[in-house]
Amino acid sequence: QVQLVESGGGLVQPGGSLRLSCAASGNIFSIGSMGWYRQAPGKQRELVAVITSDGSTNYAESVKGRFTISRDNAKNTVSLQMNSLKPEDAAVYYCNARGLKTFPRTAFDSWGQGTQVTVSS
Repeated sequence: QVQLVESGGGLVQPGGSLRLSCAASGNIFSIGSMGWYRQAPGKQRELVAVITSDGSTNYAESVKGRFTISRDNAKNTVSLQMNSLKPEDAAVYYCNARGLKTFPRTAFDSWGQGTQVTVSS
């Protein structure tokens, strides 16, 4: 099994910053992509940002210029620096990792438990 543990959510005022972190562990041979998704009440889960093993990134239009995703391949961790937060950024943020398990050498697509981000004054 592959486990993802997130940290860093919380309450922040509009315009403030938060940093989310996620660590992957377990039966991991390689991780192709790591990313962050979010789900607000009554809405579908949506992609926030994703980063591949070679550092290529993709962001949702709504967060471009405000959020930055980064990754430490050696530690199997991914972080999301969120600046200039808006009330509409409030959601449960989920970490995702996709790659190959060591044994058997099959693909995995794992999710963290989610961390709440609240943006309110």
